[in-house]
Amino acid sequence: MSNPDSLPNVTPLKSKPDPEHQKPLNTDDIDEEEEEDGDENDVEYDDEEAKGEVFGEPNRLKPQSREAQFRSEKLKMDSLLQRMQSGPVSVRVHDVIIKGNTKTKDHVIEAETEVLNNVGSMQELLKASQIVNLRLQALEIFDSVKITLDSGPPELPGTANVIIEVVETASPLSGQIGAYTKAEARSSTVEGSLKYKNFFGYGDLWDGSLAYGYDHSAELSAGVFLPRFKGLVTPVTARAYLLSQDWLKFSSYKERSMGLSLGLFSTPYHDLAYNLAWRTLTDPSQMSSRSIRRQLGHNLLSSLKYTFKFDRRNSTMRPTRGYAFVSTTQIGGLTPDSRSLRFLRQEFDLRYVVPLGFYHAALNFGVSGGVVFPWGNGFSSRPSSLPERFFLGGNISPVCALGGPTALWGFKTRGLGPTEPKRQVNNENADPSGVDFLGGDLAVTALADLSFDLPFRWFREKGIHAHVFACAGNVAKLTENEYRNISVQKFVESLRSSVGVGLVVPTSLFRMELNYCYILKKLDHDRAKTGVWLTFSAAS
Repeated sequence: MSNPDSLPNVTPLKSKPDPEHQKPLNTDDIDEEEEEDGDENDVEYDDEEAKGEVFGEPNRLKPQSREAQFRSEKLKMDSLLQRMQSGPVSVRVHDVIIKGNTKTKDHVIEAETEVLNNVGSMQELLKASQIVNLRLQALEIFDSVKITLDSGPPELPGTANVIIEVVETASPLSGQIGAYTKAEARSSTVEGSLKYKNFFGYGDLWDGSLAYGYDHSAELSAGVFLPRFKGLVTPVTARAYLLSQDWLKFSSYKERSMGLSLGLFSTPYHDLAYNLAWRTLTDPSQMSSRSIRRQLGHNLLSSLKYTFKFDRRNSTMRPTRGYAFVSTTQIGGLTPDSRSLRFLRQEFDLRYVVPLGFYHAALNFGVSGGVVFPWGNGFSSRPSSLPERFFLGGNISPVCALGGPTALWGFKTRGLGPTEPKRQVNNENADPSGVDFLGGDLAVTALADLSFDLPFRWFREKGIHAHVFACAGNVAKLTENEYRNISVQKFVESLRSSVGVGLVVPTSLFRMELNYCYILKKLDHDRAKTGVWLTFSAAS
């Protein structure tokens, strides 16, 4: 039998009192007992019925006084609780009654209560009610949710009615600002957004957002989220966006995309999305390398992306135990247009955290990898699409960058990997040693991070802690027949690595790290430095 103490927001079950040692009741005790209300989002028993006629128990004569009536009902409730502690109490749901939804459609709420139809005992009913409560709150369209368990009709013993009372949000319009990690842009951004809740009464959430990245990227988007659409079992999302990213400093091109993203299937572990975008790559500087110039122009992105993710870590900002795994598969070229990019892209990321048992210390291990390859006729001799390649480095912490190979401590944005000299121009101010970072078709990273509390109470209360870290990674080219020239030995020998120590300051929006990084190995054109680094990262 389940332990009642493990159920959130449910008052722990009490055992039946001994009548010989029971203290006499007075009016103050009764008022105090009845006025205890608790959280609005609790599962409750109906005072008048669920405690008096519990699931078909025979009625007793009504007490003559209020004190005697309360004593009788309390004894019945104690009897039920004792039965629940000794074994399952058979019960089934007769009806679900919804109250308070003046704008929200009934079927939106009913879709979240389907779990109640499968209960067979009182213990299961309590658990199912808590699940329904959490699901309704997750819709973000109610200020409060209250569930009351009531006895069913007298002619149907062993049944219960579930009464759901909701209070719809009084302020449907809301705004927020925050810092986030954009895996696609491989950077961190500051975003501001406006959200309007339940406009049509289908639990729909409409929002518009404006984002600006530390790497001069900008995004304007608008979207809608529907928790239940046409009877589908998973939410549906649609988003139109206009994205601009400036990579002139690193790879001599700018990227602009205008498109539509459609979320087709979403569960806690699985996500399937379709993306259609018209993308343009330009070089205003006219100094790009030959490989970059071959990629400039217009192309069509039509891709299907599947993500499998589970995260059992106790925290994404400072994990001290648990594990996590993410796998992302993307296929592009789902339209017959000749300008459609055809590629296959696979990423994975694995994390495991070992608690050490002292000073809140934990050892965080991680390994991630990814590969991208074009498909179609002559795919082995064709280059991969530039924006779909892997670029390592950047002003984010590898601890927070869960999703694939992205960051290495001590290396700047797009700071390592295959390079090619920029175009030479007759300009005295031009840098003759300038190179373009081309990215890679194969990327691998690994990290080890030891975090621990500092021996100062003020730091511990604020969550400020220290960490010692080490990381390594590499990027290589496989396309245009380059896979023939690569071997495991060469790939390992060219791994870049760094170690360091730092101070971590967590906030409600992001994780800030003040680190000292020491570069163990880098190649000639890599952009990395030994010294002090300040990074800002949001949970991915």
